[in-house]
Formats: sequence, C-alpha cells, structure tokens
Amino acid sequence: MIRVQVPATTANLGPGFDCLGMALQLYNTVEMQRISSGLHIEAHGEGSRDIARNEKNIVYQAAMRLFEQAGKTPEGLKIKLTNNIPIARGLGSSAAAIIGGLIAANTLIGGDLSHKEILALATTLEGHPDNVAPALLGGIVVSVPVDGDIKYMKINPPPGLKAIMAIPDFFIMTKRAREILPQQVSLQDTVFNLGRLALLLTALSQGDFNMLSTAMEDRIHQPYRSNLVPGLKKVLAAARLAGARGVCISGAGPSLLALADNNFESIAQAMKDTFKQNGVHARSLILEPGPIGATTLELK
Repeated sequence: MIRVQVPATTANLGPGFDCLGMALQLYNTVEMQRISSGLHIEAHGEGSRDIARNEKNIVYQAAMRLFEQAGKTPEGLKIKLTNNIPIARGLGSSAAAIIGGLIAANTLIGGDLSHKEILALATTLEGHPDNVAPALLGGIVVSVPVDGDIKYMKINPPPGLKAIMAIPDFFIMTKRAREILPQQVSLQDTVFNLGRLALLLTALSQGDFNMLSTAMEDRIHQPYRSNLVPGLKKVLAAARLAGARGVCISGAGPSLLALADNNFESIAQAMKDTFKQNGVHARSLILEPGPIGATTLELK
C-alpha cells in the first residue's frame, strides 16, 4: 500500500496568472495498491459523493498515464481517497488529485519517473503548471512550460505569512472561468501585471509585507471573473480594511484569498460577513503556507 499526502494550492497568485502558485497546509491523501484485477475506488471527505468511482476518476486517470509512460500497467488497482480540499473552489483539488495519482503510481512501480518528468506529465494533464508545481514541490513556485519541459523556481514562504481563504458554498468550473477571459490584453495591462509580478516575487523573497497590497493587483483575469463571484470587490475591500496585506481570487475562484501577518480571525470574519451581505454563504480557513509538497507517508 502506497500512501501519499498532497497539499492544497492557491494559484494565479495576484498578478501571476497561470504561472505562480503557493502550497497550503490543507491536505488530501491518496492510498493505492495493486490488486489481482479490476478497479476499486473508495472516497471520503470533501465532495466524496460527487467523486467518480470508475475510470473517469482523476486520480486513476493520472496513475494510468504514468503506468503507460513507464510501461508497467498493473492488472488491477485499489484506491482510497481522503479529501480535505474543497472541490472546484479554487484551492487546487484537481491538481492534488493528479499529483497524488502520479506520485502514488510512481512509488508503486519503484520510482521510475523523476520529479521533473512527473511535473511535465502533471502539467499536460492539468493544462498549466501553476497549481501542480506547488502541489508537487511545496512553497511558492513560479513555473513556465518550455518545449515540453517545465522551468521553475521555488521561494520559501516568508515567516509569519498566513493565507485566509473565504470559500463560498457554490463552485466554478475552471473551464467556465477560462471561457470568459479575452484572447488578447492591452499593452498597458500587460505592463501593469509584469511590474506587479516582479514586485510580488521580490516582496515574498524578502518578506516585505508592506508591498503586498500593490503587488497582488491584477488586470489579466480577475476583472473578467469578478461577475462570477457576487460581492467579490466588497469582500476583498473588507479584508483589506480588517488588516489583510494583499488580496485576490484564489485560482479560478470562487474562493477569495487574503494574505496577512496579523488579525487573522478578524479578516476571516469580515470576509464571511461581507459575503453574507451579498447573499452568499461562505466558510473561512486560516492556513499556513506549505513549504513541503507531495509526500509519501508510508509503504506497507
């Protein structure tokens, strides 16, 4: 039995659309073992009623892709999923499933594929690396695809930083959130994001939280997705007033992220209350950044 723990992630971090994400200390667990034949999938926790128990399961599909690439497909598989990451809320649930399936499968066959190969395969399955990279590697990761390879740099989260997530009780599928984005953006908006991304990476590297308010601004995706989340601008404004250093949509939404080094409970409550005022029930989580990515917990 292979047991793998994979962190949640928040991606599109501030101006880092499709290239910047951070691991969070909230975990899904994938257990996998060979059986003589067939497929048996068991699921518990977040969204378990909606998780496929057949060949459409994302963890299974990821595992099979790795087996096929390695040329070592087992006759049967038993998979047990324990989920703490909310599904389709912008916290990287699909990336965690993909990475969990790949790491478990790779460990099961003796570790034939390197982390570099796993990251490239995960990006192919997910479509972009900003969630799968921190899920695999931990920390804050900037990653870009280059000729079938993934180039990345990892930043250790600065001490004292926490992520406050406000998680609405509805979901947004990433496909829908991408469909509303323009195919082209202006030079002005491109320069706006480039400058802020450089500022954000420098601020996180140096632990300068004073810069986060400006550095987390975005014009590439957030303005176009704001209509998908009722009260988005008001919730982010409330978080700032309560002491958040920087705010943004988490992933493709609908969850909203506030980065802070103080007033964590007040920020979480302000975000929930403002969502409620706009007709949306939301829960909140105060999470530590996750410096460590996917981990094999035990082999039986």
